[in-house]
Amino acid sequence: MKGPALAVLLFFSLGAASCSRDRGIQAAEGQKARGVKVEAAQVRDVRRQVDVVGTLAAREEVVISAEVAGRVSRLVHDLGDRVAAGAPLIELDPEKLQYRADGQRASLDQARARYGASDGGDLPPLDKVPAVVSTTAQLADAQQQLDRAKNLSSRNLLSRSDLETAQTRFDTAKAAHDQALASARQLRADIEAQSSSLRLAQRELRDAVIRAPFDGYVAERLVSPGQFVQPQAPVMRIVRLQPLKLTAEVPEKFAPWIETGREMTVKVDAFPQQVFAGKVVRIAPGVNLKSRAFAIEGEVPNPDGKLKPGTFARVQITTDRVERAVTIPVSAIQSRYGTNRVFVVKDGQVTGREVVLGDRLGDRVEVSQGLEAGTSIVAADVEQLADGMKVTAK
Repeated sequence: MKGPALAVLLFFSLGAASCSRDRGIQAAEGQKARGVKVEAAQVRDVRRQVDVVGTLAAREEVVISAEVAGRVSRLVHDLGDRVAAGAPLIELDPEKLQYRADGQRASLDQARARYGASDGGDLPPLDKVPAVVSTTAQLADAQQQLDRAKNLSSRNLLSRSDLETAQTRFDTAKAAHDQALASARQLRADIEAQSSSLRLAQRELRDAVIRAPFDGYVAERLVSPGQFVQPQAPVMRIVRLQPLKLTAEVPEKFAPWIETGREMTVKVDAFPQQVFAGKVVRIAPGVNLKSRAFAIEGEVPNPDGKLKPGTFARVQITTDRVERAVTIPVSAIQSRYGTNRVFVVKDGQVTGREVVLGDRLGDRVEVSQGLEAGTSIVAADVEQLADGMKVTAK
């Protein structure tokens, strides 16, 4: 064999020997026990909680409409403004309404003058009305004359025609008195009608200032300055954000666990690090046949208006149900392709076992199926473990 060929053969022989030695070293290292943290699955008392998703909504929401016709003269508040109950929102031009109120006041003053009432004073009784007082006096005089005529006629001292004249005078006076009373009643009714018309005109004048019905925020403005609005025309939408209402549906199997007054915690994407407290205030009496769930309403305090209506929320409701459950550290779970496994330690080796998980309990998790209490498992750093690996407990 020539020199170059021999050199090549020698090179490959040395390389093969080196590779064989490396594989041996790796095999030896593969069989070396790996130090792991081992813990026994524990049984703990678990207070059950119900996790659902819901939506935050305004406790009250109303579209405010104009009650009188008028032109918008001023926008006192606009989109996003916080308003107090009774605060002015929009002012309409009051000029025409003021003229109407003044006209009604003048008509009322005229009616009171005809009745004989003083300005601003109480209405006198019917028998104190001037026309009634006058006819009452005339009726009394006619009555006295009639009585005298009857007395004289009974003694044949007065002719029959004079007696009939006295009777006629009395009847006329009585009719005049009755007419005066009727007129006084009519005047009094007119005064009441004019008073009602004046109060209505004054109310319409006040309604030219459109006010907030409750504490809240302006969610939408629907008119512009200078726009003429008719009665019942929407002008603004107001929402109440304190507290907020939370609506959600709870699966029917949790019905025995849910009742009004239960505390709940709420999380929203806008504030991922913050937890908001609330409570259940209403529970629907029936189950939705399509979703097989029942509706609940919660109340979430929102004093600073941080939470917005329409926000998606994750809700956790605390219950009184306490159960014994097998729990392990969350770090003991290896998740692969939609399945969860733990590694059971036995005779210095690990064996993967598929488990079904329940509720998350802080840094621990419930195992509802696949693991018994007291079983030794690897409690951390399980991502690189595989069946059959040798381990030693740290």
